[in-house]
Amino acid sequence: MNIDNSTVENLAHLARLSFSEAEKKAFRDDLARMVSFVEKLQSVDTTGVEPLLHISDAANVLREDVVAGSVSREEALKNAPDADAEFFKVPKVIRK
Repeated sequence: MNIDNSTVENLAHLARLSFSEAEKKAFRDDLARMVSFVEKLQSVDTTGVEPLLHISDAANVLREDVVAGSVSREEALKNAPDADAEFFKVPKVIRK
């Protein structure tokens, strides 16, 4: 694939970017290297190779869902800076 100034200008327009002439040249060179790398990858024979869904074959290790006790309300509110009998009190942050 040929990467020229019109291709770079079209991509810049689509991305709503503006480049100086030096930046266009650098972008064109970088894009040409990327395209040549992809073209090189397309030449690799992948017959018989299954596509990967994940990099490794490790599976999630899940624990059993067991009901267990938790912190009581009194313990949870004990270290709160401001609380009433049942809830944490926080400063109002939404104004109407």
